[in-house]
This record gives sequence, structure tokens and C-alpha cells, in this order.
Amino acid sequence: METRELRYFVAVAEELHFGRAADRLGMAQPPLSRAIQRLERRLGVPLFERTSRAVTLTEAGSVLLAEGRAALDAMEAAARRARRAGAGTPGLVLVTKAGAAGELLAKLLDAYAAEPGAVEVEVLLCGIAEQEGLLRDGRADVALLHRPFDSIAGLDAEELRTEGQVVVLPAGHPLAGRRSMSLAEATTLPGLPTPRWPAPGGHYADGAGPEVHNHTQLLQLIALGRASAILPESCRDQLSRDLATVPVPDAPPVTTVIAWPPQSRSRAVAGLVRTATRL
Repeated sequence: METRELRYFVAVAEELHFGRAADRLGMAQPPLSRAIQRLERRLGVPLFERTSRAVTLTEAGSVLLAEGRAALDAMEAAARRARRAGAGTPGLVLVTKAGAAGELLAKLLDAYAAEPGAVEVEVLLCGIAEQEGLLRDGRADVALLHRPFDSIAGLDAEELRTEGQVVVLPAGHPLAGRRSMSLAEATTLPGLPTPRWPAPGGHYADGAGPEVHNHTQLLQLIALGRASAILPESCRDQLSRDLATVPVPDAPPVTTVIAWPPQSRSRAVAGLVRTATRL
């Protein structure tokens, strides 16, 4: 299977329309249709069900779409890593969600910098649920992820810490003084809906509140009395006085992990991971 054919197939599978896929690819429709037919003959299975009204994926097509996306993403990631490796300056890119694991990250960077042979670490701060994608597509070498919200499927990872969760709400709220709260209570606070998260394919439970894209925006909305959120208890270290937290004992624990691509042979990544697990 050629990369070009795979790109053609993914475009048709995502558009479910040969004309739109041809426009997206910048080519005429007839050669695109012929390319898909050749691919189907070579594989020996139909990838699409075609009628005069619609184009739909077969079971084989659905499998190839998932695998094909992963293969194309891996190729793009390999190209990005190769370009960065050839830039001449040794270093690592570590991606983490802005506002998360701040104290842990600071300790990790200080401890790693003191190690013999340590390289410069560029910290890439991203929005909510974006760090996994940046690691997978080659823009980062290593990431701090948070289970169960971020997936580590297909990645190598080491667990760093596990903690409970708290509900964050305005300091003046009548329930801010509670010693604890159940998960059911915390997700149904009157007038304080939990937020909607932007990341497609993420594992964040959507609420009925405003859509949020980063940690700063989320905390500002909570302080304004427009939302509440259930966050890892370590968030307390970064909250202003106009915010309060109440423990939610029955919320699922959050595990922070350091993750990297399984094919990585970088000594710098290995050194950073060793430092993280030692901490």
C-alpha cells in the first residue's frame, strides 16, 4: 500500500463523498475513484458501500480508517522528530497542560538540570487535553499526562503520583465550607454547571456549563460564579483566595504519568524519565 493511496482513502472516508474528497486533495474525481478501486482490488475487500445517494464505510473500511490515520500520523511524527533532531541543538520538548502539576514539574526540571549530561528542556504549555496529541504527532518528546482523562494507549509511561479530586467553587458559595461532597452533589451544584471540554476524543466528561479551553479561563469562570469543576487536589496550590475547594472522596483518583513514544531511543528522554520516577 502506498502512502499516497492511504491519504486518498482517508480523505474519502472522512468526507464520505468523492467530490468533496477530490476538492480537498486538489485533484479530479475520476482518478481518485480509480485509485480507491485499485486499492480495494489489491486488498480483496470493499472499503465503501456506494449508492446513487450516499457513500458509507464497510466494516473493512472502518478498520482501515482507524489504522490508516494512525499510520499517517506516525509518518508525520517521524518527519517532525527527524527535522528537530537534525536542527543541531540537543534538547527535549516536554509538553504539559497549563496550570497542571506545577510543583511536580518545577521539581522535575530542577532535579534533571542537576544531572550529568542533562540537555535543555523546552516546556510546551498547552490547553486542556491537548498534550497527548502533541506527543503523538511528534511536536513533543515527552509529556505529563493524567489518567483517566488522557489516554496512554500505544505509549510508554511511568506513573509518578496518584491523588484524589476536589470540587472547585467560588469562595463565597454557601457550600464552600463543606468538609466533603459526593460526586453526584459536586456535578449538580445549583447555578454552577461543570464545563464543556473542547478536545475531540478526550476522556473528559462534558457538563452543561461554558466551553473551556485552558486552566486560566476555567478558574476565572469559577471565580465569576459561572461554573464549577472537579480537579486533582494538587490544584489547591495554585488557587487564588476567591476560590475554594471541597474534597470529593468518591471521585475517581487521578494518576499523573510521564509518557513518551515507544520507539524513542533518546538517552535524554531516558534520563528525564529516570529523574521523574526517582522523584
